[in-house]
Amino acid sequence: MPIGLKEKQAIVAEVNETAKVALSAVMADYRGVSVDAMTSLRATARTAGVQVRVIRNTLAKRAFEGTEFECMNEALLGPCVLAFALDDPGASARVFKDFAKENDAFEIKALSVGGELLAADQIDALAKLPTRDEALSLLMAVMQAPVTKLVRTMNDIPGRVTRVVAAVKDQKQAA
Repeated sequence: MPIGLKEKQAIVAEVNETAKVALSAVMADYRGVSVDAMTSLRATARTAGVQVRVIRNTLAKRAFEGTEFECMNEALLGPCVLAFALDDPGASARVFKDFAKENDAFEIKALSVGGELLAADQIDALAKLPTRDEALSLLMAVMQAPVTKLVRTMNDIPGRVTRVVAAVKDQKQAA
């Protein structure tokens, strides 16, 4: 059953709004993947904060206009499923990468971050990006390291004095 102009406009508007707030997008070819597997992919994506959409390529091209995902237009060939990461830029890549490991028919075609189109083999780089919490903890560890080292150094001085006094005491008792 064909969809009407109003429905197409609604789909384009909805995907455009998602693309405006998304941090990254991953595109994959889903031919040969069962409906049950796609349903489990959608459920996994939902829990990871990723929005998964299957949309016609012509509608996707219109939806990407004015967004940083306009660069993905050249990769829109054949049936595609799109995943938009809304909270964590690496979330969509992790979800699709894990799903592709389990399903041989699922082929990642392209990804986009910050207005740049990346090849499918770059999925590991995007998937390995730390989450916001992990990045903050790494930053705090780097910021805390000099202070920690200073405290250890300052604490070591009295310890050295104590060890020298103990060594002198042991030496005098031995003599």
